[in-house]
Amino acid sequence: MDKIGRLRVFIQVAEVGSFVRASEIMLMPKTTVSSAVQQLESEMGARLFHRTTRRVQLTSDGERLLERARVLLDEMAALDRLFLPPDASIGGRLTVDVPSRIARRIIVPALPEFFTRYPDIQLFLSASDRHIDLVQEGVDCVVRVGELHDSSLVSQSLGRLGMINCASPAYLQRQGVPLRTEQLTAHWVVGYAQPSLMTANVWQWRQQGQPVEKALPSRVTVNNAENYIGCCLAGMGLIQIPRFDVQHYLDDGRLLEVLPQARAPAMNLALLYPHRRQRTARFSAFADWFGRLIAPFCETAQSAD
Repeated sequence: MDKIGRLRVFIQVAEVGSFVRASEIMLMPKTTVSSAVQQLESEMGARLFHRTTRRVQLTSDGERLLERARVLLDEMAALDRLFLPPDASIGGRLTVDVPSRIARRIIVPALPEFFTRYPDIQLFLSASDRHIDLVQEGVDCVVRVGELHDSSLVSQSLGRLGMINCASPAYLQRQGVPLRTEQLTAHWVVGYAQPSLMTANVWQWRQQGQPVEKALPSRVTVNNAENYIGCCLAGMGLIQIPRFDVQHYLDDGRLLEVLPQARAPAMNLALLYPHRRQRTARFSAFADWFGRLIAPFCETAQSAD
């Protein structure tokens, strides 16, 4: 391993605070990771980490080296690409975490085109809706829907997902079609207990330009999108959901839109990553590709209001 490789290992250990976790992320034996850091310390003539049985922490010299090493590796990566076409030689491992429905409905079907364009990227696609620690879990970026709460991450806005109210034909035949929001109290809704998206059985819409929230009757509450849609298909009640999630059901008539004049506000969609210096060529390639892929499902700020 050359010195650039040892610096990459050093940066990874520094970011996750663990030799074991760094070895897992970099797919290297722990002994190789430890040896690389020890050799780097010998070359630099400085101790880079305080090591205990529970944690690994940078020394003051280690903090200085980390700052300079990041700049150096970014410059090296830019130098390697200086005379190459924009998409040439973009490769390496990229770990991305996205909501499960976006992975299944949008990203996975389009992956053949992505790998035709970037055949040297090795993508690890994690699909979840939970909060994760990007650095500790070795994730390059996450796609998130809704309000953002982690100010330590860099956020790249991708647009806003348009919402829709819908129900199954069987439910509407049994309960009637609501034509005005005042009629919602006579209907059942499917509750969604996902804090980042909406709270249990509270419905949202805009009325005369003002946001409205109202708790509605619910017989069942779920905590993931698959069951939310499944309950709606089974006739358990009305749901509010991003249109892309159910467009295929709307197209084949298994779900029908209701109250188009009272849709929930469009939901923010963003790409989050730890800090700007980690924006590698493969990450930029994925971000640009996904931005184009998701754009048809997003509303402009004007149309979303």
